[in-house]
Amino acid sequence: MTLIHSSARHRPGLQAPAPGDDATVAAVEDRITQTIESLRTMWADLASAVVPREGVLHTDSVIELLEGMVHSGGKRFRPRMAHWGWVAAGGQRTGIGHADLVTVGAALELLHVFALIHDDVMDGSETRRGHASVHASAREQHLRLHGIGDPQRYGENIAILAGDLSHSESGLLVATLPRPLQEVWRTLCVELMMGQGRDLVGAANGRRDLAHAREVARAKSGAYTVWRPLQLGAVAAGADSGTLAALERYGVAVGEAFALRDDILGVIGDSATTGKPVGDDIVAGKPTVLMALAEQRFSPRWRRLLRRAADGHASGRLVGALQKELVTSGVIADVETMIREAVSAAVLALEDPAIDRAAVPGLEALARRVAWRDA
Repeated sequence: MTLIHSSARHRPGLQAPAPGDDATVAAVEDRITQTIESLRTMWADLASAVVPREGVLHTDSVIELLEGMVHSGGKRFRPRMAHWGWVAAGGQRTGIGHADLVTVGAALELLHVFALIHDDVMDGSETRRGHASVHASAREQHLRLHGIGDPQRYGENIAILAGDLSHSESGLLVATLPRPLQEVWRTLCVELMMGQGRDLVGAANGRRDLAHAREVARAKSGAYTVWRPLQLGAVAAGADSGTLAALERYGVAVGEAFALRDDILGVIGDSATTGKPVGDDIVAGKPTVLMALAEQRFSPRWRRLLRRAADGHASGRLVGALQKELVTSGVIADVETMIREAVSAAVLALEDPAIDRAAVPGLEALARRVAWRDA
């Protein structure tokens, strides 16, 4: 699909925001808050006929858990990417499409909340952003209030509903946008589901080849986090094909750096900083680039131990030993080299004259922030 110009609307007299992405992110935060407040009001109206009883489980936990997740923090990478895509297409100079950019940013964050909630269910992750994951919180509610049935299944089901609700709200926001933005959004969503599906299927098939791992990273993390948000911002500003092509080169490179840093943080990061379990990728046998490189570099003995961990025999001691071997064998160093090369490729892409020069410093800084983050 090729998108050249957006029908993004220029509002006469609308003053462009100050340089930098903080103003856009603040506006996105406000839009998210308004959306959740509106959702809460509708939920309360629809549930008004049912008076919750003290000391029992209640469906209000769905909206409460979603609200908690939405307001639990986050780096807002996706709205920031969309902002700089908008600047790269001249949006800072013209003011065109900034209202649409804010809507896109809010939709991206609500979609991200959906993805995190469901991802934690699929991975069995107990924590997220330093707190109990949504399904873990719902499970604890079931146990505390002496619910009937399997508390784990209950927690997962409640989390699925909370994630679905967030996905629905993101879609409603996008429905207010011009058609070209809706088309990019549809592609983003399909890529996200495809990438997650490849992740699950790859783990089930024991895939550890590098080509498959890179494809999963591109679809699941890279496109969804970097390239498509950039594209959405650029299209909101009315980008031409040259600008979109240059941003795609930058976005693919930064997306790879993002996914590779995720790989490293997932196996040797500091859980106190990342806010989620470390070592889960080893236990789950995920088809990541890092695991694919481990298959190439590890000795036969360490490869057997790696497969043993992924087969459900992962003691804390074994995971710790594998984490050390990833460093000793040079796998972590290889991935760090790949990250540096990806950032260099991204910076090179920014030399394209089709990118508005006002965007270059921000895009360079964001590439480095993504690549060398610690959470």
